[in-house]
Amino acid sequence: MEMKHHQGNLLITGATVVMLNETTVADVRVVDGIVETIDPMQQLTIEDGEIVIDGTGLHLLPGVIDPQVHFREPGQPEKEDLESGSAAAVSGGVTSFLDMPNNNPAITDLPGMQMKLDSAAAKCVNNYGFFIGATPNNVTDLQSAVGTPGSPVAIPGICGIKVFMGSSTGTLLVNERDALNEIFSKTAGLIAVHAEDEKRLVERYPTYENRTDIAAHAEWRDDTTALLATKLAVELAQEHNHRLHILHLTSGLEADWLNGITSLPSEAGSGGVITTETLPQHLTFTDVDVKQHGTRLQMNPPIRYEQDKETLWKRLLDGTIQCMATDHAPHTLDAKSQGFPKAPSGMPGVETSLAVMLTHAKQGRCTIEQVARWMSTNVADCYNMIGKGRIEVGADADFVLVDMEKEYEVKDEHSWARVGWNPFHGKKLVGWAAVTIVAGVPVFERSEESGQKGRLLVEKGSVGTPIIMAPWQ
Repeated sequence: MEMKHHQGNLLITGATVVMLNETTVADVRVVDGIVETIDPMQQLTIEDGEIVIDGTGLHLLPGVIDPQVHFREPGQPEKEDLESGSAAAVSGGVTSFLDMPNNNPAITDLPGMQMKLDSAAAKCVNNYGFFIGATPNNVTDLQSAVGTPGSPVAIPGICGIKVFMGSSTGTLLVNERDALNEIFSKTAGLIAVHAEDEKRLVERYPTYENRTDIAAHAEWRDDTTALLATKLAVELAQEHNHRLHILHLTSGLEADWLNGITSLPSEAGSGGVITTETLPQHLTFTDVDVKQHGTRLQMNPPIRYEQDKETLWKRLLDGTIQCMATDHAPHTLDAKSQGFPKAPSGMPGVETSLAVMLTHAKQGRCTIEQVARWMSTNVADCYNMIGKGRIEVGADADFVLVDMEKEYEVKDEHSWARVGWNPFHGKKLVGWAAVTIVAGVPVFERSEESGQKGRLLVEKGSVGTPIIMAPWQ
C-alpha cells in the first residue's frame, strides 16, 4: 500500500459492508476522510490519487471505539504510553479511544488535560479523548473542563469526568456521599464511575487478607460491593438529572438491577440518561479461567462466575447494557508474576477485543451487526460523538476490514502493547483486523507479507484527531 496519495482519499471495493440497517456487498468511496459514496452495484471506477483496497471476502465494520483504556501516560512508560497504546489499538481495529486519568501524577485539571491532548496529537495514529479525574475537592477544575449545570462546555477531546468510588490509587478516591453529591450537583457533562463500595471493601478486607488463592479476589470484591456503589451513583444521577455512565459492569446482580433504568441517549431524550458497558473478558472468562491463568486474569472489578457471565450476555442482548470497552490496563509480567495478592490488577485488551467478540459471533452467541453496534455505534451514541460509529454517507471514514474466515491463535510475541502479553494467549480467534483505517487513511495492515503481528503504515502523530463530542444539555 503506497502512501503517495492524497491523504484520506480511498476506494474500498467488494467488501461486505456492515451499515446501520443493512449488511451488503458494496464499494465505498472516501474523499478527504469522509464517506462520499456507498455503491451496492459495485460500479465505482478508480479516480486519480485514490488508494484502492480490494475488500473481497472481508467485512467492513465501523472502527471500534474503545471508551475505557489506561494508556499509562504520563508516568508509567514501562507499561504503556500514548504511542504504544495507540499502535496496539489500531492493531485491534480500534480507531478511537477514551483514556483514563489515573496517571502519575493524576490528571485532575485543564493544564493536565492539555498536556495529554498535546502528547496524543504528537504520538497517536487514531482518534482520542480523555477523562478528567475527580478528587474530593476539585469541582472548580471539573467545571472548567465540562461546564456547570445549564451551561455545559464541550472541549474537543474531553469526554467527561471519571469518578473512582472505590479502589483507586493516589488522589482519585471519591467515596463519601457529600463529595459525590457536590460533583453530581455542580458539574455538567458526563460522569463515568468505577462502582465498587470502598467502605465495604475495607470492612471485608480482614477476612480475606491472609488468603493467597486468587479465588479470594472475587469473593472479597463481591457483587454486593459493586451493586452498593452502582445504586448510589444512580440515585445521585437521578436526583440531579445528570448524565451517568457506569463503567465495566461485571455482575449479574447489577445487570438485572439496571434493567429498566438504562437506555441509549439517542432513545431517551436529554438530561439524566444512564448507560453502562461490559468487557469481552467478562463475556468470555469465569472463575474457572482465573484459577487456571492466575494473576494474568486479575482485574477490578473481578471476573466472576458462570451465572454472572450468562446474565451479562442476556442483558447485553436485551439492551440493558449499551456498549463495550476493554479497560485496557497493562502491567508488566514481572509485576504480575508476584502472584496473588501482591500482583497488580489489570490486563491489556485493545488488540484482541474485536476478534474475541467476532469469534463469539462466529460461534452464534451474537451477530456481527450486534458487535458493530456494541463496540462502535452505541459507544458514539453514549458519548455524543459527532461523525463516529457508523458507515454512512457523510460520516467519518474510520473503518476496520476484518477476515471472518482466517483463524489465528493469540500469541504473546505478537503483542503491540508494551508489556508484551495478552490475557487471551492460546485462544484461537477469527475477525482479526486486515486493515484499520482512520479518516480514510490506512494506518495498519495484517497480511501474508506482514505476518500475524501486522505492521503500522503511518508515522506517529500523522493521523488521528481529538474526538468531537456534543455537550450534554
